[in-house]
Amino acid sequence: MSFGTILTMAGGLGLFLFGMELMSDSIEKVAGARLRRILEIFTTNRFMGMIVGIIFTGIIQSSSACTVMVVSFVNSGLMNLYQAAGVILGANIGTTITSQLVSFNLSKIAPLILLVGVVVMMFTKKEKVRKVAEVVVGFGILFVGLSTMSQAMANMKNEPQVVNLLMSLKNPFLATLMGFALTAIIQSSSVTVSIVLLLANQDLLPLPITLYIILGCNIGACATAMLASMTGKKDAKRAALIHLLFNIIGTVIIYIALFVAGDQIVELIKSISADNGRFVANAHTLIKIAQVIMLFPFTGWLVKMTYLIVPGEDQKVGYRESYQLKYIGDKVVFNPATAVVEVIKELERMASLAEENLNRAMNALITLDEEDIEEVYEVEKNINFLNHAITDYLVKINQTTLPIEDLNSLGALFHVVNDIERIGDHAENVADAARQRKEEGVSISKEAQKELGDMLEMVNKIIRYAVEMFAKSDESHMQEIVTLEDQVDEKERELQKKHVERLTKGECSPEAGMIFSDIVSGLERVADHATNIAFAITTEEDAEDGDIKR
Repeated sequence: MSFGTILTMAGGLGLFLFGMELMSDSIEKVAGARLRRILEIFTTNRFMGMIVGIIFTGIIQSSSACTVMVVSFVNSGLMNLYQAAGVILGANIGTTITSQLVSFNLSKIAPLILLVGVVVMMFTKKEKVRKVAEVVVGFGILFVGLSTMSQAMANMKNEPQVVNLLMSLKNPFLATLMGFALTAIIQSSSVTVSIVLLLANQDLLPLPITLYIILGCNIGACATAMLASMTGKKDAKRAALIHLLFNIIGTVIIYIALFVAGDQIVELIKSISADNGRFVANAHTLIKIAQVIMLFPFTGWLVKMTYLIVPGEDQKVGYRESYQLKYIGDKVVFNPATAVVEVIKELERMASLAEENLNRAMNALITLDEEDIEEVYEVEKNINFLNHAITDYLVKINQTTLPIEDLNSLGALFHVVNDIERIGDHAENVADAARQRKEEGVSISKEAQKELGDMLEMVNKIIRYAVEMFAKSDESHMQEIVTLEDQVDEKERELQKKHVERLTKGECSPEAGMIFSDIVSGLERVADHATNIAFAITTEEDAEDGDIKR
């Protein structure tokens, strides 16, 4: 084979890989957050999960990306293994859409597609439009690469050594091994199948042997998810294993079918295919559909098999666990498309700790329980740890290719971390006041205790609503939060006035009055921080909306 042919082939492959990567990444940036929400909402049962997996993978053109996202969801506890199994099976069908697109030879209009994408990118400043244009550019580059590879393969037909080598590939096991190795290296079954499709189109590969190469590609596609799960929890490893087991068992079944009725299967696929390229694309799709139909009823067994291969359970990190991250960090499968969701879960946990600590401190203020006071200080250290760890993680993910919607919310997340940490600081201030009361023998009247309890109840309510609104993007309590914040402000003014009256009448000591005044002011600030958390991720459109007044 001439050096020029090799160079052309390599260049075409490079363009194809770059186009595929650009298109997949750009789609994730434009629609990643919405697609992720679809994964969260519509995977309540295995069948719906499978349908979502097909659609999701068909859109982002990568079963590996879909499977890695599912692995990260399982790792973070956002999806269970039975839900994941359905999505993974669907992803195996969705990935065949790429080979179907490639089989429709769009190489002639690829330069025009590329030009349209580049022109839009040059003359628009809107980030979302630019990312959509990048999808179009990636699509165009992909087909330019295909055209280049096809030309190189046409030249190969004039090389007897190459033709004889490829046509002599008749051993099914070697063909499967070749497909597996190529896909594991390239980390994309779609790319490998597309190369097989082009070789078949140029009559450089016998059609029966392409079926075995496709089977190898399917197993090789599991490499990405397996590698991603290595640093994850046991459930993440099990999710990746579901993908691997499905493809290994499915390959064995198809192997048996080809051994028993290989000629008939080849003829059947030929009968619905216009040319050799369409044969490979249709074979890829039919193999996947057949595997899913046969194994879907047994997905529960697949999940149970993963528990046999990866036995035991991870040590659970409770939400009260000190100096440990639960949803993010080194022991979590990192995926840019799910990183922000995991941060929000960690922030929700941190907010629960802060609210609980505030109530513990307020209780200690009345009971003067030394254990409660010490516990407040210990939990505050943990909250400070989470503050630094989450902030560092946000800095880290800010340097990755996040979906646009997630990238826009990063600034708000930095503020939320700070607001939760400030709530924790106010709990510590209350503990300081409790210790002062205990050491100096300062008494607080029953009336003052009741007033503080009433205000704390209002503050607890606004914190709960705020965290729910932030964590779930649920705006059903928005107006209540606004109303509660106004009520807390009014309550603070009312209690400060009553406190002055008691001081004037000599009904409380100056020391008690100072403690009471500081705590009332602190609770009002806690309500402000909670309100900041609630409105942290509202869009500019919400802020401009006249229905909600803050």
